[in-house]
Amino acid sequence: MATFVTPTYRPMIASVKCSVSAGHYLAAEAGMRILRKGGNAVDAGVAAGVCINIVQPDLTNLGGVAPIIIYLAKSKQVLTISGLGRWPQTATLEHFRDELNGEIPLGVKNAITPSACDAWLTALARFGTLPLAEVLQPALELAVDGFPASRLMTHMLTGIHDNLRLWPSSSDYLRPDGTPLQPGDIVRQPMLAKTLKVLVDTERSAVGKGRAEAIMEARDVFYKGDIAEKMARFSKEQGGFLDYDDLASFSVGIEPAVSSTYRGYEVFTCGPWCQGPVLAQTLNILEHFDLASYGHNSPRALHAIIESLKGSFADRHAYYGDPEFVDVPIKGLLNKQYARQWFERIRPDSAWNDMPEPGNPWLYEGRESPTKYSAPAPQPGPLGSDTSYLCVVDSEGNGFSATPSDGVRYTPVVPDVGVVLSPRGFQSWLDPNHPSSLAPRKRPRLTPSPALMLKDGKLAMTFGTPGLDVQPQAMTQLVTNLVDFGLDPQSAIEQPRVATFNFPASQHPHNYTPGKLCAEGRIPEATLVELAAKGHRIEKWPDFIAQAGALCAICCDTEYGPRVAGADPRRTAYAIGW
Repeated sequence: MATFVTPTYRPMIASVKCSVSAGHYLAAEAGMRILRKGGNAVDAGVAAGVCINIVQPDLTNLGGVAPIIIYLAKSKQVLTISGLGRWPQTATLEHFRDELNGEIPLGVKNAITPSACDAWLTALARFGTLPLAEVLQPALELAVDGFPASRLMTHMLTGIHDNLRLWPSSSDYLRPDGTPLQPGDIVRQPMLAKTLKVLVDTERSAVGKGRAEAIMEARDVFYKGDIAEKMARFSKEQGGFLDYDDLASFSVGIEPAVSSTYRGYEVFTCGPWCQGPVLAQTLNILEHFDLASYGHNSPRALHAIIESLKGSFADRHAYYGDPEFVDVPIKGLLNKQYARQWFERIRPDSAWNDMPEPGNPWLYEGRESPTKYSAPAPQPGPLGSDTSYLCVVDSEGNGFSATPSDGVRYTPVVPDVGVVLSPRGFQSWLDPNHPSSLAPRKRPRLTPSPALMLKDGKLAMTFGTPGLDVQPQAMTQLVTNLVDFGLDPQSAIEQPRVATFNFPASQHPHNYTPGKLCAEGRIPEATLVELAAKGHRIEKWPDFIAQAGALCAICCDTEYGPRVAGADPRRTAYAIGW
């Protein structure tokens, strides 16, 4: 009898009805628990998302960000929820530049409006089917009963535990002696459990009101009630800008997704208030390369992917920002002829060793460019790591894709509430000419960027990853692995990756190492030698390094089954099917 050898490190999860893939196995289990109770993809997605806020507090938080993209099978509609907060009305660029010596420091001064809670509850109220109490039950149990700390959590909290010691309200994330949590330590979060219970009790007390209205009453307690008052008071006591009016006037937006096509698939992302369109733009450029004929992860294929990403990142730096404050030429950026222009700029035997000048997408909108480009100066520095991800597909073909973020590493927990005030302000620029410069009420340009794809109007895949500026890079490689090279979802996720850093990082102080290309160790040495000959400045990464992202994906109606889910072994991600 022939010996069977699995082609992947984890099995491909194929199922008939529905699937969940999430950045933590306990969150995946929670989503499946809700699906088995009859909930839809949104119910399960919100349950898994709030659980990720519980079990990955080093990377995410209920007071953080949570951009969401949803596919509604009945109406064939794709929409996004802009789970991203705004700078407080009293925060000014001049304060950070002049009073803080050009720094955006750790602590409450970098806080924008918490948005994850609003995003989860708005999604549930508008597109879910179950009551909030039922959806939050798994998260509440985990907050009260606790869960064992993972090796990843220990790694993320080690090195910044001195910050946590300075913030007494963050003591849930340290050992009693003030040392970092170790793998196996039980993490309990009684303050956060109390806040979740307030939300549940508020919904239950909304007697005589409909399900959606009762959920939004719970939402208003967070943004207009006692919880909001506690957050505003803490911000003031700590010298922050966020006040009660910022919270009370805040709401997430529900808006159409940004989209393009790639070899017969429709690709959908959130708008240019995040880096999501980088994925769509890069795939537009890559359509002009015959990747399949080059060979998977060959020098020629990797060079095409890397250089296409460099072009998209150059445009991200020049044009992306909050569309309510910045005129973003998104139609031009995603125009197919504009992509052709970038393709023609890419040299097959020579790599860009600094960020190329952005293109001129204004021409494809019939307008003249209102901006002048200024090349950034190199600023080498360390790479960051942040964020989680989850996705759900239910038996009806609805899809939910979300990228929660903002952990306890950057800012203190609010006493008696258990959440942080979203520190996402660290992704703003203090250059007033930058499209994502800091301004009152403005949203920073966000790295978390969930996605999904359709084929013939039906859901084909939900997918995403953590990883700051690596996110669209890992997602691009996932799509090409699946579409161009025909890999199954789990194999596509596990393939070794490359990542360029030939652009200023999103995170302050916006480190920039021209020409830098990181490559995981399983890429053959001969391939790296050939890439180096083209001018790529290569730094070797270990195999399965967490900084390369942690993709989760669910594919629909495949040759392997109706639902096929994959999860990345690079972190704590797991997939479940039913």
